[in-house]
Amino acid sequence: MEKLSYVSEGSKTAWSTYLQQIDRVAPYLGELSRWIDTLRHPKRALIVDIPLQMDDGTIRHFEGFRVQHNLSRGPGKGGVRYHPNVDLNEVMALSAWMTIKCAAVNLPYGGAKGGIRVDPFALSEGELERLTRRYTSEIGLIIGPQKDIPAPDVGTNGKVMAWMMDTYSMNHGTTITGVVTGKPIHLGGSLGREKATGRGVFITGREVARRSGIELEGARVAVQGFGNVGSEAARLFASAGGRVVAIQDHTATLFNAQGIDLAALTEWQATHKKIAGFTGADVISADAFWDVEMDILIPAALEGQITRQRAEKLHCRLVLEGANGPTFPEADDVLAERGITVVPDVICNAGGVTVSYFEWVQDMASFFWSEDEINERMDKIMTEAMIHVWDKAREKECSLRTSAYIVACERILMARKDRGIYPG
Repeated sequence: MEKLSYVSEGSKTAWSTYLQQIDRVAPYLGELSRWIDTLRHPKRALIVDIPLQMDDGTIRHFEGFRVQHNLSRGPGKGGVRYHPNVDLNEVMALSAWMTIKCAAVNLPYGGAKGGIRVDPFALSEGELERLTRRYTSEIGLIIGPQKDIPAPDVGTNGKVMAWMMDTYSMNHGTTITGVVTGKPIHLGGSLGREKATGRGVFITGREVARRSGIELEGARVAVQGFGNVGSEAARLFASAGGRVVAIQDHTATLFNAQGIDLAALTEWQATHKKIAGFTGADVISADAFWDVEMDILIPAALEGQITRQRAEKLHCRLVLEGANGPTFPEADDVLAERGITVVPDVICNAGGVTVSYFEWVQDMASFFWSEDEINERMDKIMTEAMIHVWDKAREKECSLRTSAYIVACERILMARKDRGIYPG
């Protein structure tokens, strides 16, 4: 394989983690392995400069990115992340995981991702809007409802998507709601979208727990990250009889062996914008989170959280990857040796992109579904996808992650093979 000149070397980068995952699936692909380097080379990577006039009149410049990893199966699909640590390597990896994710659940999309290297909480709302509109104009060359459809990610939300949709529409002279997903309901958004990723974590976790002999009634659940994904997954597991014994975010780590009152914590968080200060649980150190006795762990924060050292001491039976890339490959090996089942991100957190697909379909048809219809359709797609990955893992005698990659890579590389290389 030819090394990419613009990729940073290092075994701990998100892109390196992705490449190791591709290396592990290669032996299972037979004749299709001839095309596997397609997955090691992003189709297109755009870096843009975003000049921004601040409220005090000064001018600052921010780095923006949009990467389209693979478009063999359809237009690009993937979020836009606003975070101080965003860089090209991270965005490339996230776009590649989107390629795998869309194929794993058989959505007609390729993978893409975008981001701006910025702390969104350090900007005023006016600065954030101007930043978003300039970024959208800069990447407008390569996005569109038939090209690449952005969505919210870390640091972005429905309001940011509304600004992106409006900017793109103004530049094209007509309202084009299908250019982004994750929009407010009244601007072409879909019911059920905000809770979809967390709901997908629960659905996949439920199916794997059922097949692994893990009873949800009384199961001890620990959640890292209490945003849209972690909070909804925690709520659904609690509704199924589980006890959420530990919750960690960037402000605090909470523990209650009897189970944390999620309704009370949600109310506290809505008021204070953090879980720190909540009195319904004990405060423990961040490192102590990984020592908690649990049955199910849901990492739903950022990538690179489960290291080899943490994997060696985890007390759980099931890991549900609500975040993208939370587990390093060497940690995967440790968890496998210890008999801990990992439901990989590319299937576990695919509920969000599944309902994003529903939103896009509804926008294109200008016909909208009820939330019950959306949840029913998502449950069916996610359940069938998880069962397919589970059965493939039993057939190939491999981990669920490798199985999900086999399923996805076969679909992607078959599409690449049948389309051929232009010009022939």
